[in-house]
Amino acid sequence: MTREKLSGAEIVVEELKTEGVEVAFGIPGGVLLDLYDVLDREEAIRHILMRHEQCAAHAADGYARVLGKTGVCIATSGPGATNLVTGLTNANMDSSPVVALTGQVPTSVIGTNAFQEASTFTITMPITKHNFLVKRTEDLPKVIHNAFYIANTGRKGVVLVDLPKDILAGEAKVNLHPKETFAGYKPNIKPNQVQIKRVVEILAKAERPLILAGGGVISAGATEELRHLAEFLGAPVITTLMGKGAIPENHPFCLGMAGMHGQVYANRAINECDALLALGTRFSDRTTGWQLDQFAPDATLIQVDIDTAEINKNLPVDIPIVGDVKLALSAILALLAKKRKKKSESEWEKRIKKMHEACDSCVGDIPKEGASVSEILIKEISRILDDDAIVTTEVGQCQMFAAHYYMTRKPRTFISSGGLGTMGFGFPAAIGAKVAAPDKKVVDLAGDGSFLMTCQDLATCVENDIQVVVCIFDNRYLGMVRQWQELFYEKKYAQTGLGISPDFVKLAEAFGCYAERVEKPEELQDALNNAFDSGKPAVLDMIVGKEDKVLPMIPPGGSIIGMIGTERCKHI
Repeated sequence: MTREKLSGAEIVVEELKTEGVEVAFGIPGGVLLDLYDVLDREEAIRHILMRHEQCAAHAADGYARVLGKTGVCIATSGPGATNLVTGLTNANMDSSPVVALTGQVPTSVIGTNAFQEASTFTITMPITKHNFLVKRTEDLPKVIHNAFYIANTGRKGVVLVDLPKDILAGEAKVNLHPKETFAGYKPNIKPNQVQIKRVVEILAKAERPLILAGGGVISAGATEELRHLAEFLGAPVITTLMGKGAIPENHPFCLGMAGMHGQVYANRAINECDALLALGTRFSDRTTGWQLDQFAPDATLIQVDIDTAEINKNLPVDIPIVGDVKLALSAILALLAKKRKKKSESEWEKRIKKMHEACDSCVGDIPKEGASVSEILIKEISRILDDDAIVTTEVGQCQMFAAHYYMTRKPRTFISSGGLGTMGFGFPAAIGAKVAAPDKKVVDLAGDGSFLMTCQDLATCVENDIQVVVCIFDNRYLGMVRQWQELFYEKKYAQTGLGISPDFVKLAEAFGCYAERVEKPEELQDALNNAFDSGKPAVLDMIVGKEDKVLPMIPPGGSIIGMIGTERCKHI
């Protein structure tokens, strides 16, 4: 730009371009008019007008998870910013890199309860990795640069930049595109070599090694190193929900997801192992169960995580390693190869094969009896979609059915809300995923209760030609809560029946989408093909059993070896 001075809005847009931003999801407001005036003239950045700010945050999150690139969302002051909070909390808990730009009232009236004023800086402090309240136009280049640097380095997360109206409207002479970063922010990514050697000693001697892969493996781009280590050690790999896709789920050493709704044999392997290598996971209660003394009771516990705060937080470990998972795995593989050669098949590997065959019998082919409609539909979707297709999920039964029965073969193709468990996440996340990967099929697996929370952004899809397909598991219940009431509250279904719900076909058509009802599983393939061929965003209303249950599961207060609903998995 040739002018000596630039407005704050112009500075922000120039810095966004420098950071490689190509897409932003947002909704304007009065204090952001200067920014939107500049954005509207900028061809390098596509702005997608959402219909709710929560959806803008989820879309930025989905975009980031598919590409590994920082997602951007924008909201105005007050209610616009507070509407972002759920989406930002979700992204931060799942270590997704997102930068949020929020408008703020002029600095001269901050603290006066001015129109649409909220203390966004203090409200978002607990739910972001870092946040800024910009008080000088001159500070904008460094702040924007650091926001992106912090969001996508170390443990990735959310950074919010609060932009008062006078800072955006004001002019300043600045040096654009600064390179300096905050002196106090130095994420440690290099693992300690002494600890690496200790880990190699343990793994080399272990007779029953096991690897627990979390979302950090995918975030670090360490999926190939994970597979090589598993094959070299003859060690099975189990995943967390966030780690689903870290290893192809048809790999002979993959035992699927562990934990509360995990595979029986994944949990059983945890109980039997003598060395557990946990990679990029925080040992959440959804993975360990509530009785921690029964989680890998005979194993040497090794935890590798880029965030020091996660070491020993939820579960005491024997060997901690702080650092990047990819670097740690590379170092372990290099030393392990020198220490021992790949042995012939061990008894543990034979045991793994039996477990894997048992998993296949439960999650592979559709059984002739004993399967719910929901299970059959998920397996059909898994069979129909190609390996590159991206699946997002809402939260509840549809999510756990998908975690159990959808076969994920590549990283960054299974997008779900982990730590926060946010209903309404899957659909807007699918919007972000489709924008990130327009040539891939993107399907949201949705419960009817979740979809009703964010369905207004069907308008966004139609307006912007974002051709996602929403598959609604329609049981007219808040299904997971109802399941708990059935199993643990004597079938007292308090406030879980959705009662009067819309006709989802008519609702979708009213927005201009393609829509179809699926009343039997055998109708699904044609319906999906019709949806993909329609050239429109699409909604499939899939009728499922009102009392379908996703099992097995760990009951409240239980342990990973005390799962209920294991009748189909008792032949080992």
